[in-house]
Amino acid sequence: MRGLIVPVLTVLAVSGAAFGTAMAQDAGGDDGPKKPSMHDLYHNSSLPKSHADFSRYRYRPPGDKVIEQPDAFRLLFQTKDGQPDGYAERRGTSVFYYDRYGKLRQIQPLPEDASPD
Repeated sequence: MRGLIVPVLTVLAVSGAAFGTAMAQDAGGDDGPKKPSMHDLYHNSSLPKSHADFSRYRYRPPGDKVIEQPDAFRLLFQTKDGQPDGYAERRGTSVFYYDRYGKLRQIQPLPEDASPD
């Protein structure tokens, strides 16, 4: 009985390994062109991008780089070496300026005739 079981198990092990290798080659095959990533689809889409008017945000820290986040009505401030230096955020009829530690630095009231974005 032992003489029969060992060759059968050997044949099953070898055929299983060969079948697994064939399946792995089929799964990893580069048959067609590479599909675009989600980032590529976003950059090439015709969907409207968010837009906000930051012209009324008066304060900008001297020498800082300004990064706009129009979907949140927020400006991020970064130093020249890329460290965060605070942010400005619109809430209602005012703009709130925060320092790099998240503490409120100043409040700028917006004019009454300014329409919300």
